[in-house]
Amino acid sequence: MAEEKLNRIKEVLREQGRTNKWLAAQLGKTEVTVSRWCRNVQQPDLETLYRIARTLGVGVCALLVEE
Repeated sequence: MAEEKLNRIKEVLREQGRTNKWLAAQLGKTEVTVSRWCRNVQQPDLETLYRIARTLGVGVCALLVEE
C-alpha cells in the first residue's frame, strides 16, 4: 500500500529554496526525522507542525494537502 501524502513540507521547502538540513537545524531535529516528514513516511505532531509553519513564514494550511 502506498503512503498517503498528507503534508507539503517538501514542496514548501523547495519553493523557498531551503533544505531538509536547514529545517532540521532550525527545529533542533535530526535530518532523518525531517526527511521522513518530507517523504510523508511519518508526520510531525501538531505542535511541531505549527513550529514548522512559523519557521517557514507560512500558515499551517500551506503545509497540508487539501483533499
